[in-house]
Amino acid sequence: MVSIESSSMNDEPQNLPIFSKKNPNTAMTKKGVYVAISYMACAVLLVIFNKAALSSYNFPCANVITLFQMLSSTLILYVLRRWKVISFTVQDSHTVATRTADLVPFMKVLHCTPVALSYLLYMLVSMESIRGINVPMYTTLRRTTVFFTMMAEYFLVRKKYSSYVVTCVGIIILGAFVAGARDLSFDYYSYTVVLISNITTAVYLACISSLGESSGLNSFGLMWCNGIICTPILLLWTAYSGDLDATINFSYFYTTGFQAVIVLSCALAFLLNYSVFLNTTINSALTQTVCGNLKDLFTVGFGWLVFRGLPFDLLNIAGQCLSFLGSCLYAYCKLKGI
Repeated sequence: MVSIESSSMNDEPQNLPIFSKKNPNTAMTKKGVYVAISYMACAVLLVIFNKAALSSYNFPCANVITLFQMLSSTLILYVLRRWKVISFTVQDSHTVATRTADLVPFMKVLHCTPVALSYLLYMLVSMESIRGINVPMYTTLRRTTVFFTMMAEYFLVRKKYSSYVVTCVGIIILGAFVAGARDLSFDYYSYTVVLISNITTAVYLACISSLGESSGLNSFGLMWCNGIICTPILLLWTAYSGDLDATINFSYFYTTGFQAVIVLSCALAFLLNYSVFLNTTINSALTQTVCGNLKDLFTVGFGWLVFRGLPFDLLNIAGQCLSFLGSCLYAYCKLKGI
């Protein structure tokens, strides 16, 4: 489920930057810092619960978990909207329509179709991308998403970044390739799928960035459109592929422990989706991507401390540290508005 310097998607006016008075359009706000940290926390926790479902319980249908997450997210949004807790549009921040037809007009839903379809494509490709490649090389290639995000934002919304930011992204990519240098093997199919996954991720984030300027919807509204467009498609896909039948016949499906893991996974997915939209809206799509890199580092570090046995050598650690340094320098540039 994956995010913009504009505040047009927020329920509240964007706060003025508190870290820099020089470049208010590029400096990260205090709210932006909180949102970025919240995203990373939700992402790491979601990985833990998804890992529990897919590995500890050996649940074979990852797409069904995604379907459950979409259904629960859409239901939560509907209930909150009907109870007048949230709104779906920027202009409707304090008054919420009570008729179902007034949730989001059909034309706005249609307007958000590129975001939803790019998300669905990103999700399906990402599921395939991990199959035929080892984890160090997968991490290496996935880190190049920052480059694709910059390119997507330039071509879709004509967004440019300073030479300092470009340098930081270059350090991140260099560190990623140093980390995977010992694992470079030319599996053309796997490389191609991972790179396509990077491109679809970048397009998804850039689409959110672009539509945040023109849709008139806030983060909740875009999440709603994403859910009502993607859920029927994914439902048909899982039914056609046999995943739904496999889920019904899954031996742990009716156990309390497995159900608790799924419920917590769905709750975290909702929070994660919201934080992705909010982080990309308040900060930028590139910031969202770099936060994803930092999240990956924390996740890998946590996994190494808890599970041990990961195939890290000195060169791998050096590359990971270099990527982390690049991410920290990027965060510094954003905080200072460089």
